[in-house]
Amino acid sequence: MADVAALQAQLDALKRAYRSGVRSLEYDGRSITYTSGEEMRAAIASLQSEIAQIMGTTTPTVGVVRSTKGY
Repeated sequence: MADVAALQAQLDALKRAYRSGVRSLEYDGRSITYTSGEEMRAAIASLQSEIAQIMGTTTPTVGVVRSTKGY
């Protein structure tokens, strides 16, 4: 199981790169290049979910209900 502090540091670095528009980053001697902002957002969401799972918290879920009269 990964260390929460290491995951949080990786998440912070990924968020900084995303906000600055950088698609390549290096972490722990490894480099990774993301092809799109969407791929970076998915990685951010994955890290946030993993951190929440380790800490025993849940991520908020939003549901949207739509209805029509049917005609």
